[in-house]
Amino acid sequence: MADKRDIRQTGLADLETFFLEAGDKKFRARQVWEWIWKKSAVSFDEMTSLSLEVRRMLDRHFEWHPAIPEITQQSSDGTVKAGFRLHDGHLVEGVLIPARDRMTACVSSQVGCSLTCTFCATGAMKRMRNLEPGEIYDQVVWLRRQAEEKLGHPLSNIVFMGMGEPLLNYRHVTTAIDHITSPQGLEMAPRRVTLSTAGVARMIMKLADDGVKCNLALSLHAADDEKRNAIMPINEQNNLEALAAALQYYHRKTRRGLTFEYILFAGFNDSRADARNLMNFAHKVPCKVNLIEYNPVDGVSFEKSSPEATLAFSDLLRSRGMQVNLRKSRGKDIDAACGQLANKPNVA
Repeated sequence: MADKRDIRQTGLADLETFFLEAGDKKFRARQVWEWIWKKSAVSFDEMTSLSLEVRRMLDRHFEWHPAIPEITQQSSDGTVKAGFRLHDGHLVEGVLIPARDRMTACVSSQVGCSLTCTFCATGAMKRMRNLEPGEIYDQVVWLRRQAEEKLGHPLSNIVFMGMGEPLLNYRHVTTAIDHITSPQGLEMAPRRVTLSTAGVARMIMKLADDGVKCNLALSLHAADDEKRNAIMPINEQNNLEALAAALQYYHRKTRRGLTFEYILFAGFNDSRADARNLMNFAHKVPCKVNLIEYNPVDGVSFEKSSPEATLAFSDLLRSRGMQVNLRKSRGKDIDAACGQLANKPNVA
């Protein structure tokens, strides 16, 4: 027999063809589809509405590539981090972040990352491969279950801010978003899903052209090219002028506002001049700004801005009419905060 196919990499039309060629009914494919993406099955044995004969037939032709939570930690602030073991042995991390008004799942899109942002632990890892849609979906399902069963609150938000650059795994990430938001899937509201990118201009425009249903955030961190080049090499091929044009195109096509993520580094990007540069760039599109506390990363010399500098920076933005949120780091004691995901061996 030929190698088995991953059932979750098989489209609905292909499943329908499979059942028709097997002499079964076309509707059987929709039953399987519902078990996979709505009921979150991870084995054929769970598909109890199907006959044993059908389940055995599926098992002969298909296999599963689940992301299995293998190692977990819980922070003193309630944040939960999980290491998910993949079918080929790789490990990725996902995080559940409880806050006063929300319960957020932060999921990974790649094993490692190729962007080498100087302040990010994941950026120091080699990119091994893209995650499959099912592997992204599994992170959401497990973190949602943790929110409900362990913390007593429903999952309210999903952010693609874990390991990897989502727009460099475009097809699999957008497929996963469809399974997460679709009525035939998890039925999460698209406004509760945010894709965060370091800035791939042409793929931002493709998001708009394809009508992908989610929010968009740009990890900006500096609003002049010289500083952004120094900390985010991707800016050399996707400079601020190109990003501004892509974001304006995105807004014209989707009519959605954007979020700019901005980590404050002491003495690097937290001056009044930096704030003015940010305002000049951000005013190009309707947006809000999340100011983020820097989290320490081994081997990186950056330090977080002082409370006084952070307050002065945010006050200046607000005085010009900008919507600003101050994001406090959570999960730092288990290396689960922004920029800290790196599959450390002491995660267990």
